[in-house]
Amino acid sequence: MLTPKQQGFVMPAEWETHQATWLTWPYDINSFPDRIAKVEQVFAKIIYHLHQHEFIELLLCNKKIKQRALILLKQYHIDFTKINLHIVDYTDVWIRDYGPIFLIKNNNKLAWVKWQYNAYGKKFPELLKDNNVTYQLNNYIQKNRFEPDMILEGGSIEVNGQGTLITTEECLLNSNRNYHFSKEQTENYLKDYLGVTKIIWLEKGIVNDHTDGHVDEIARFVNHNTIAVAYENNKNDPNFEILNNNLHILQNTSNLDGNPFNLVKLPMPNMTYDNGEKAPVSYTNFYIANGLVLVPQFNHKYDKLAIDIIQTLFPERKIIGIDCTDLIYGGGALHCITQQQPVSVH
Repeated sequence: MLTPKQQGFVMPAEWETHQATWLTWPYDINSFPDRIAKVEQVFAKIIYHLHQHEFIELLLCNKKIKQRALILLKQYHIDFTKINLHIVDYTDVWIRDYGPIFLIKNNNKLAWVKWQYNAYGKKFPELLKDNNVTYQLNNYIQKNRFEPDMILEGGSIEVNGQGTLITTEECLLNSNRNYHFSKEQTENYLKDYLGVTKIIWLEKGIVNDHTDGHVDEIARFVNHNTIAVAYENNKNDPNFEILNNNLHILQNTSNLDGNPFNLVKLPMPNMTYDNGEKAPVSYTNFYIANGLVLVPQFNHKYDKLAIDIIQTLFPERKIIGIDCTDLIYGGGALHCITQQQPVSVH
């Protein structure tokens, strides 16, 4: 069988027009102990903003949770003609990491890739069943599906839709994922199944990130040639050297035309969990949707500055801040809980 790239499929950039955003409703008290109700409110707010611009494909784990979600969404005056509800067996909300990754061909034909998911190097055995979520969506999506024999989470890759992908060595070359793959083999899979040509390897992600360095916490394309980069100004912060090294790598790389990328620094917030541990918070975990960008907020002094910077990067979109101080207790923020589906004719 020909690979997606051989058939002309590519993973489009996130800012390209969406048909829908996929989300999974929270219920797992292991991820959100003592704060499920607060996280549900976050999801309701996100759905309220998104559904005004695109359809929502919402996964719910059972009928009881569905009824609970419907009650809350009605309080937000949600237009249910803009939401498709799916009863699916899943554990956690990180659909970016285990859900379908959509590809497009000639701007109209849709396909999707089902990568393998091992719960971040088998750190969380209770999440392993989420590897089966996409199989439950076959009858609904009914598009050409590709399934490489490679473990990959969606939060570990970032594309500009024109052949370039950013990732980290800490994650994709980690022995707890694809220990039997060389770097070259990993690159070949990315190229074959995402339609990219060039891969930029950053070194590490931020500290205490249980995903082993997902790129969506450190560097994001905002257009074909501009990258928003997380940067720590405090030299005493454990993220300073990590992010400074990644910035240096990006400053010394180029696009497919041989020109340097335009790099825009985003300041790093700081937040600690109740137990005093540093939380893996970053403003680069924003989500680009039709007509708006959702930006994580952490009750930090840089919250407004981050919104102002991102507004300059997306002058045609509304920038909406979403309080993620409860959501981050599960280990991720806005980009981690969303997955875009591009518009297609077929």
